[in-house]
Amino acid sequence: MVAKIVSGKSIRGMLHYNEDKVAEQQAKLILSSGFATDITGMSMAQKLHRFENRTMLNGRVKTNAIHITLNFDALDKLTDAQLQQITAAYMERIGFGDQPYLVYKHTDAAHSHVHIATTNIKAGGKRIDIHDIGKTLSETARKELEKEYGLVKAEGRALSNALGIKAANIEKAGYGKAPTKRTITNIVNAVIRSYKFTSLAEFNAILKQFNVTADRGRENTMMFQKNGLMYSIINENGEHVGVPIKASAIYDKPTLASLEEKFIKNVDRRKPYKEPLKVAIEKVFQKYAGISKATFIAELAKQNINVVFRQNEQGFTYGVTFIDNRNKTVFNGSDLGKAYSAKAITERFGAVDKLLIPEQKTYLKAPPQTTYLKKEPAAKTYLKAPVQGQHLKGMLDKTETDYSLGIPRKKKKKRNPEQQQEQSYNP
Repeated sequence: MVAKIVSGKSIRGMLHYNEDKVAEQQAKLILSSGFATDITGMSMAQKLHRFENRTMLNGRVKTNAIHITLNFDALDKLTDAQLQQITAAYMERIGFGDQPYLVYKHTDAAHSHVHIATTNIKAGGKRIDIHDIGKTLSETARKELEKEYGLVKAEGRALSNALGIKAANIEKAGYGKAPTKRTITNIVNAVIRSYKFTSLAEFNAILKQFNVTADRGRENTMMFQKNGLMYSIINENGEHVGVPIKASAIYDKPTLASLEEKFIKNVDRRKPYKEPLKVAIEKVFQKYAGISKATFIAELAKQNINVVFRQNEQGFTYGVTFIDNRNKTVFNGSDLGKAYSAKAITERFGAVDKLLIPEQKTYLKAPPQTTYLKKEPAAKTYLKAPVQGQHLKGMLDKTETDYSLGIPRKKKKKRNPEQQQEQSYNP
């Protein structure tokens, strides 16, 4: 079992997130506590009013919305009754047993998980301190409940569900055809909650598996300069489909600033999974002599490891990314070591795939003839050289002015008028 506690300032937003899922038939309300009436007939406004009455007891506390998620392994086949018992026991052990809360069972992923909406304001107006509650009370409660209910332990292994996240439906992502915002929100929050990534590029490598991308815009745009971020559904060609959503409009607000905080934390969190990934890569190379690029990718995919070779517009392979969906981590090849860079990996492929290495690609696109043809302008200078040693065509093309530039002309001797008359008279 994996538990996550998130605090916020909008109880309305927290309720809308879960109630919208219910309306889309991707969730259902399975438990309520601290409500004096049957909530099956309560409207969204009535539920919100109950929480607001509690938060009004301490108006100085602005961060009063608590959203908790409990995620179970796919092997944990739990009934609604069992989820109710586990959730109630968990809330009691973290000090929220007397708080009003609603429990929603979500069905938008391959594994069972519940969302709990509550507040940290007590009946007397005091605030429950949730600082480090995840490391103290929540961790203890999680471990105890895993033993008591025979749940798959979160420590020492990854959850057995493959990805646990449903990819966006591209065909239904057009305008008015699907709740694009809700789809993007589900995927983005699930990736942030589950995966360990250290850059926006790595984050995008994971998101693209589920047909979503995070875009900062072009460098000369105001959005880029303001560190803005937009999320969009994309098709297999990487083209945006449907309506893009601002990061600030998504529940939990996965803005660039909040992501950068996770980049730093994830540097250490992913370290234990570095060596296992290298071992998996080496086993594939040892299995096949002269392995092809396609086989390399396919073999790692069988282990739930996606390989992405990054190329520029000219077809130059400049990087490789390994997305380890088993351990929810992502590494660039160079982060694993020099032997796992794009160039090093490519050089280990068979003869057929070696034709695709960057050096040969560049050479094939710039044949020697291209360099020779670019020297044609030199012929113009050649035609202006002296006549001796030139081609016949160059000589015929010359004008009197051209000759005068290259060959000195003999000066004619002036004759006196008498000599000219004698010469013309002589028959």
